[in-house]
Amino acid sequence: MKRDKIHLKAPGNWINDPNGFIYYKGRYHMFYQHFPCAPVWGTMHWGHAVSEDLIHWEHQGIALFPTKYEDQNGCFSGSAVECGGRMYLYYTGIRYRQADRENIHFCPDDRFEASQLMISSGDGIHFDNFRGKTVIIPVMGEGAPGDPAHTRDPKVWRGRDAWYMVLGTTTGDGRGRLLFYRSLNLRDWTYVNCVDGSRGFGDMWECPDYFETKGGQVLLFSPMRIMRDGKKDASQNICMLADFMEETCEMRLSDTYQFVDYGMDLYAAQTTEDAKGRRVMVGWMRMPEAVDGEWSGIFSIPRVVEVQDGHIYFRVHPNVDNLFCRRISSPAEADSAGYKVSLDMEDKESIGIGGYWIFRRGCHIFADRSNVFGRHTDYRLQFMTPELRGGCHLDIYVDRNLIEIFVNHGEYVLSNVVYGLDDGIQTDLAGGCEIYTVEA
Repeated sequence: MKRDKIHLKAPGNWINDPNGFIYYKGRYHMFYQHFPCAPVWGTMHWGHAVSEDLIHWEHQGIALFPTKYEDQNGCFSGSAVECGGRMYLYYTGIRYRQADRENIHFCPDDRFEASQLMISSGDGIHFDNFRGKTVIIPVMGEGAPGDPAHTRDPKVWRGRDAWYMVLGTTTGDGRGRLLFYRSLNLRDWTYVNCVDGSRGFGDMWECPDYFETKGGQVLLFSPMRIMRDGKKDASQNICMLADFMEETCEMRLSDTYQFVDYGMDLYAAQTTEDAKGRRVMVGWMRMPEAVDGEWSGIFSIPRVVEVQDGHIYFRVHPNVDNLFCRRISSPAEADSAGYKVSLDMEDKESIGIGGYWIFRRGCHIFADRSNVFGRHTDYRLQFMTPELRGGCHLDIYVDRNLIEIFVNHGEYVLSNVVYGLDDGIQTDLAGGCEIYTVEA
């Protein structure tokens, strides 16, 4: 059985959105969008991994695969809840109205339709893909509040007196939209309300996730084509404060938003509550090419989401933070799980990690991956945080293909996929730095 430490990835081939993230019967379950045939996007299945601590992940094989008319071309993203000891998975089923004749895993001109489905399990491991699936929201018809193709990614949660679901969709005139549903039994769902975006704020809202956490209510979602700089990955993951009213399913959104991660590689983040009631988030780190031709896509470090003074923080989960406790003098001594570099950075100081550069200019942190990103110049190579509130402490987590920079204990995070890091560290720091790895 294949195992991963800290950063979850598929046992081979393709991974994208985290799905069905839940703490269930004493273990964390993470499902994920998975194409098991090649390290490229294709007909979506749900892979599955479990963990007791959010650090050591054990793969369980494929949980969901296409079997029904409504999901014959893919089991797209969704979520999980527990009720009466059972695990319920909600996901979007895709059916192509026309497939590409040269590659049946693709659909030309978005000629597909989307339905919302449910499946349950008594142990969270075994799912009856042939007899256990139920269509709970059919394809949107004429006059429906959502688009027949681009309505997807159900996130379900328990409210005070009922269950609630949010779906992402589009208005069809260049704006994103959220749809809210209510249910008393997890099977019969009633449409209640919607929230529309403004023009230029993404034309389709993917992977919505609403939750209450320490300090406030938060909405995460991924507006497609929100960026207009001509670079690839124009769709980005953002977050904002929200106010959701269960009685009417109205949602008031903040006038301002943050990027979930300022490295612009993270997408489709999903959250759940951990064993101690903290709101924890994991996101998909997009990759422009497969690593060693074998796998593509990796998940971020689990991050605790909190609101403080109107700002949304993403902090390293304590289980991960506590793991990096063995002091080393060089990255060459690090465990295969990687290492952490901790430092305070003053204005005009910098640090180079294996060819990846981080530097401070005024009250901003900058990063440059130009030297460790190969030929991919059509992607973003330089990055910057917003203005820091005060001071500049960095905790930098380094894996072979992923660098995650936590600024001021989660005030901002800047994470980048990289290729070809070496073991060198170059510094221009008055206070120096400390390097840690995990216990062997």
